[in-house]
Amino acid sequence: MSRMVRRIIIATVFFVLNALFWTGVYYAFIKAPETCFDMKQNQNEEGMDCGGVCASACYVPVTGKEFEKREVAFVPGGVGRYDVFAKIVNGNSDVGASSFRYTFNLLDASGQVITSRSGENYILPQETKTLMELNLESGVTPALALLTITDVNWERFSGYQEKPTVNIYQKRFEQTGLTFGFGKAYGLVSNESPYDFRSIMVTVILRDAAGRPLAMNKTEQNTVRAGDARDFSLVFPTPFVGEVARLDMEVDADVYHSDNFVNQYFEAGR
Repeated sequence: MSRMVRRIIIATVFFVLNALFWTGVYYAFIKAPETCFDMKQNQNEEGMDCGGVCASACYVPVTGKEFEKREVAFVPGGVGRYDVFAKIVNGNSDVGASSFRYTFNLLDASGQVITSRSGENYILPQETKTLMELNLESGVTPALALLTITDVNWERFSGYQEKPTVNIYQKRFEQTGLTFGFGKAYGLVSNESPYDFRSIMVTVILRDAAGRPLAMNKTEQNTVRAGDARDFSLVFPTPFVGEVARLDMEVDADVYHSDNFVNQYFEAGR
């Protein structure tokens, strides 16, 4: 072996050993160790300090497809006042909304907004829900009602099959013709679910034989426990034109404030 070759071999070995030495010094004394708390996506993490070797699961934003608006309508609710409702459907099978904002706009014949009302509500997966606002004031007769929905806070459910069973029995409407009211609707709310609810909203829409809305109203029942059954009545003070052929009564249970419901179906307890 020539002297030149030996020098090359010695230089190469020296360089490799020197590189290994300083690499060890860097990782042992200079470079901070990779952890699940270093605010970096390293190791085999799926995100920054989450997933992979880290115990914390990575947050995945929950989204769902938009609600379907099946019906938006208004009826006179007195002199210069109007009541409005909408039927919406959440077609998502395992995603609901713990809250969303909605706005009803009443438009005149030229398409101008003459009055509006906003509110907040919630919806379960695969639920059909009635949104209702009463006594919107306007000196102009509306021609059209529109509904917009914004600020949806989605929630993913786990193992959810159907909404809690809360039924209405003994439904009836009587036209009283008395001074304190044109008519009155009656019913019996029965909470047949295993859940306690902070509140239950009952909406009532009176319809004629063709399905057209004639009048509407709503009432709230507070602190409805599992197994509770309660009578309710709703006065319809304003006369309306048409004959009542159908009563649409819907129960809206506040599941998002029911601790036992939340703990059973919400992923990671919300």
